Amino acid sequence: MKGIKGMAVAALIGVGFPVMAVDSYKIDTAHSTVRFSVKHMVLSNTHGNFGAYTGDIKWDKDLKLCALAGTVKVDSIDTRDIKRDEHLKSADFFDSGKYPDITLVSKSIKKGRKGYVLTADLTMRGVTKTVTLPLEVSDPVKDPWGNQRVNFATQFKLNRQDYGISWNKALDNGGLVVGNDVSVDLDIEAVKTN
Repeated sequence: MKGIKGMAVAALIGVGFPVMAVDSYKIDTAHSTVRFSVKHMVLSNTHGNFGAYTGDIKWDKDLKLCALAGTVKVDSIDTRDIKRDEHLKSADFFDSGKYPDITLVSKSIKKGRKGYVLTADLTMRGVTKTVTLPLEVSDPVKDPWGNQRVNFATQFKLNRQDYGISWNKALDNGGLVVGNDVSVDLDIEAVKTN
């Protein structure tokens, strides 16, 4: 009797509850970029990037169990100017001593007209906002060492004022030293771990 019950349970597990295939990925920071740009004095774009970040990605072809989560270390900001970087870390901008991380955590991922649509919580300077972003995901590629790699990419704009990053000075012509709109470009190469 126990044998029959055991087979019945095994059959239910195998047939009634199929296991979903979910791929897990870690970010390869040597081949990824987290960058941004913002207008300076209504003239040119000042570009910068963050050098320290981590992330975990779960991906399945049916999009039922997909999840993305990433953390950026604010102190790794680099705009090629030490004085400006220190100012950006200060309480005038990111206040990295109090808020050392920027985080992005997915809420849903759906098929879009082109690629995918990612809805996620973006947190900066202690403020969390839900954002909807375009997401491109490449086909998997096997590297020469047998690892499976995928690219996850998104480009979007945000208003830094929405996150309490509000320092500025007015110019004589009515413009501002620092623009409010920030262009963000995440170009992430990730390696499958399972």
